[in-house]
Amino acid sequence: MRKLMFAAAMTVLAVASAAQAGPAEDRKAAMAKFGFMRGVWAGPAWGFNPDGGKYSVRQTERMGPMLGGDVVVVEGHGYKDDGSTGFNALGIVSWDARAGKYEFRSYAQGYAGTFDIKPTDDGYVWEIPAGPVTLRYTAWVKDGHWREIGERIVPGKPAMQIFEMNLTKVGDTDWPAGNPVPMTAGK
Repeated sequence: MRKLMFAAAMTVLAVASAAQAGPAEDRKAAMAKFGFMRGVWAGPAWGFNPDGGKYSVRQTERMGPMLGGDVVVVEGHGYKDDGSTGFNALGIVSWDARAGKYEFRSYAQGYAGTFDIKPTDDGYVWEIPAGPVTLRYTAWVKDGHWREIGERIVPGKPAMQIFEMNLTKVGDTDWPAGNPVPMTAGK
């Protein structure tokens, strides 16, 4: 009886969540605003480490849809001149229909957080609130080129640039949805 009640409760929860999330077409249309990101990108980048030291890398980004297009998964990997990793990050962009906004879940350099991200006519803007300081990242994507800058914003002072990457689209990818584990695995 307990299992039956649990199953019924989970079914009600799943149906309620699906209803709140909005129709699939609405989610697909919302996420289409980030379709320009899909593919493999590469080019020079520089920034500052959390300790204040400056780094320069060959930045690569790969992006693709998951969950039927409900999310866009982003991996950024910066290579030092010797081929070692100078920067690595993972992000997930999604549409929250209940809140009527986009979210960007970011993991980088030992930090994680969920932030608002807003598509623009030619890219996007997202911000990390950090007490009185705000870190703002603004991207412009056009004709196979992607430029993004990061700025440290302190009230009453001019914005200070802390990051820049200039990438070119180098190809398409079926990552991360490509080659899923087959249903016959482990049989």
